Amino acid sequence: MPELPEVETVRDGLARHVTGRTVTGVEVLRDYSVRRHEGGPESFRGQLVGQRVGAAVRRGKYLWLLLEETSGAVAVESGDLPDGAAPAGGHVTALMAHLGMSGQLLVRSGSAAVEKVPHLRVRLELSGLAGEDEADAPRTLDFVDQRTFGHLSVTDLAPTPDGAPGGWGSPLAEIPEPAAHIARDLLDPALRRDDLARAVRRRRTGIKRALLDQRLVSGVGNIYADEALWRAGLHYARPTDTLRLAEAHRVLDAAEEVMREALAQGGTSFDELYVNVNGQSGYFSRSLAVYGREGEECTRCGALVRRDEFMNRSSYTCPVCQKVPRNARW
Repeated sequence: MPELPEVETVRDGLARHVTGRTVTGVEVLRDYSVRRHEGGPESFRGQLVGQRVGAAVRRGKYLWLLLEETSGAVAVESGDLPDGAAPAGGHVTALMAHLGMSGQLLVRSGSAAVEKVPHLRVRLELSGLAGEDEADAPRTLDFVDQRTFGHLSVTDLAPTPDGAPGGWGSPLAEIPEPAAHIARDLLDPALRRDDLARAVRRRRTGIKRALLDQRLVSGVGNIYADEALWRAGLHYARPTDTLRLAEAHRVLDAAEEVMREALAQGGTSFDELYVNVNGQSGYFSRSLAVYGREGEECTRCGALVRRDEFMNRSSYTCPVCQKVPRNARW
């Protein structure tokens, strides 16, 4: 499943290529891909056509496009509005995307025939921008999903409990209602890092399980949890309530560091599943220290990386750098 760096790479591409455009048409080629939208495919189309795309926003692994009616509307760009302000114009909703295991949002100039796009599930036709030069010509936004676990929906927004922006990409202090339970992520300026470190220590679980709990801190998945724990020198089964405050901060800092490095390289792609809006894969997989490297030498000490089964997935550790703790919580 794509994690924060992969989703942020997509968000950045959407912000650059689709904001300010109006939805002129919607094709739902597989109803299951809009299963979370109340009212089904026809309602999904009806709530999108005529809406102008504002900011592309992300919190953790969750991604959405702000939408508003074109009558009197203006595109919402990060920094255009004071903190917490709503844009002028119509009622603001959001097109929310959950990429699942293999979902992709691909922007295309022109319109390739739908039957020629493998695994195409939903297509949005978008207007051109003012000027109508080649760069501003109409485009399509294709939701492609090989394994069909992802989904799109149009949803209302809810105020954020702390009054801070709902996510990265817009100052609007609102968040899609289905994502209201998702915690802030480690790249969010509104995150209170000390409060998070203390919350981690109050849990009675293994540290990796805590990192994967999107209600505690969002955006971290299996890949970056393993990489962060290796950098911090902690085993994934270390009980959170035995962590010193400095250790809790160390693992959170490591998670932020590894995700920023991955983001600089466009994320981590396997089997060409996680790509940016132009279909280009990320390259951070070449820089992974332990994830997916079972039987290879640890780049720090030379011991052979091991793989354990963990929550129906895998955990990769160095047996020397990350010793199994006493009272391990698996």
